[in-house]
Amino acid sequence: MNLKTTYMGLELKNPIIVASSPISQNLDGLRRAADAGAAAAVMFSLFAEQLGTGAETPYLPDVYACAPDDYLNLTRKAVEQTGIPILGSLNGVTNEGWVEYAKEIEQTGVAGLELNIYHVAANPEETGTDIERRHLEILKAVKSAVQIPVAMKLSPYFSSLGNMARQFDTAGADALVLFNRFYQPDFDLEAMEIEATLDLSTAAEIRLPLRWIAMLHGKLKISLAASIGVQTGAEIVKYLLAGSDAVQVASALLKNGPEYAGTLISELTQWMEIKEYDSVEQLKGAMSQRATPDSNEFERANYIKVLEAYKRK
Repeated sequence: MNLKTTYMGLELKNPIIVASSPISQNLDGLRRAADAGAAAAVMFSLFAEQLGTGAETPYLPDVYACAPDDYLNLTRKAVEQTGIPILGSLNGVTNEGWVEYAKEIEQTGVAGLELNIYHVAANPEETGTDIERRHLEILKAVKSAVQIPVAMKLSPYFSSLGNMARQFDTAGADALVLFNRFYQPDFDLEAMEIEATLDLSTAAEIRLPLRWIAMLHGKLKISLAASIGVQTGAEIVKYLLAGSDAVQVASALLKNGPEYAGTLISELTQWMEIKEYDSVEQLKGAMSQRATPDSNEFERANYIKVLEAYKRK
């Protein structure tokens, strides 16, 4: 059974990557995931709020309260001691600081870099074109400054996601990660305060990235990775069938421990054996839009069929 895959130019022993999360806050979590079979890991993000780039906030959670030097030292140790490819992660909203810290992260020996451009378009004066241009400018600036591959972790909220994916491809991105999972605030009705909430993802949340990966597979030169909703090997299989080159996992590892990566690999392998797939490459994209006889299922037809089926119940 050949589980190897290529993601953003990196040859991986299997498609399972530890996503950017608190697991990578210490070497123990990373080592345990690597020992269980995870093929690579993304470090937790270095936030713009930590870089002195004009975006400082007192609300940065303690879980990410890591000074840049500490982040770089931990990343360097992860590269040296885990035995798997380590990817850095930058998270911000402005052009300032991206290039400087991308260069510094590269110097730790990481195999690649993930850019996580968190932005809530709350300013009614800001156009969609402005937001798209900012993303592309950041990508181009970082790509021109580093030699390692660069992935863009995207929001699903672009007005034309397919076109934006094509623009990232043309601008030199090495991979797209679908999608960034935003954590929305709630209201505390007793304290009359805005309450920060964090609910781990569920398997039902794979449907949006699953659909877009299936529609983008074969239409871009760059790699695709999924990053939401993996709870069991079944979600890994579905993402690969859609056309993912790699699948990032966080919630399942946070709930079950880093060693759960081994369970996911076992479940993937077992499914492939039952269905007589010899390799991940053979599996990849087998149910993408390009490979499906009725490709309209990924677009409006599925919407209509679901509504009609509900009416008949």
